[in-house]
Amino acid sequence: MLNRAVASATGNASSTILCDCEAGLDRYVGPGGDESFITPDGRPGALLQFHVPRFRKDRVEALQRSLLVRLSQNVLTCPTAACFSPLDGDAYFKLGRKIAFFGDGYQRREVCYGRRVWVIPILGGEFVIDRRFAYRDGLMGGNLWFLGRDIDAAVLAAERARDAAAAIPGVILPFPGGIAASGSKAGSRYSFAVASTYAEFCPTLRDKLGERSRVPDGVQSIMEIIINGRDLETIAAATQAAIRAAVDTPGLVTISAGNYGGRLGKSFIYLRADRREQAVAGAEPRHLIEP
Repeated sequence: MLNRAVASATGNASSTILCDCEAGLDRYVGPGGDESFITPDGRPGALLQFHVPRFRKDRVEALQRSLLVRLSQNVLTCPTAACFSPLDGDAYFKLGRKIAFFGDGYQRREVCYGRRVWVIPILGGEFVIDRRFAYRDGLMGGNLWFLGRDIDAAVLAAERARDAAAAIPGVILPFPGGIAASGSKAGSRYSFAVASTYAEFCPTLRDKLGERSRVPDGVQSIMEIIINGRDLETIAAATQAAIRAAVDTPGLVTISAGNYGGRLGKSFIYLRADRREQAVAGAEPRHLIEP
């Protein structure tokens, strides 16, 4: 049931291009998971992250709406589930109170597991949820590109990188299985679209674009992983772990990253930790890591 709750609560949350948020599994905790993190009720649990971009003027309201919908429709409904906030702080949402109205007047406030919670009677028994859910700043958009001689090589490299990055506590990798096959650029020739395919890096457009193509010789497929996390240090650690895991993949031509002219934000990750001058800070993606 835990896996189903995780999948449901974080579903359809690959990219804020059209999704309400970017969400994913940070890690499993408690018995059978990271046992250094003890869940309030002592049962197996999962830490989830939900991100909305900082450039949104309504980011606080948008995050609250995303959490309200996802917790009430996907966690409350999951058999045996309970829901707790792992964060403390002065910035918080009263999500427990709002979701408790589902109890139609039969909900009650209690102290359970040393926490102030709402208890909602449901057909399956009772649903316990924290009264307050704190939130904090995080980072979105760390990324790596894996340029392969064929699609199998690119996917295998991305899978190795994904697994290594996901093992670092404090990060999530949105997109299906943590991998994006359709890396995009901001903007489009169509006024109604906010993002579109990155044509200069599409291998099948190499001949059509001619000199405008940026696909290196021998590359037939490019896969991307996106890393969101709690802070820059954590995302940097996940990035380095991903590179180490993927760099020796057979058929991998190079590892790169998308910078998009610096428009993704003011924080930068260095692909070569020992060569800080090769920051991902140029106007275009750079091919920095060659196996």
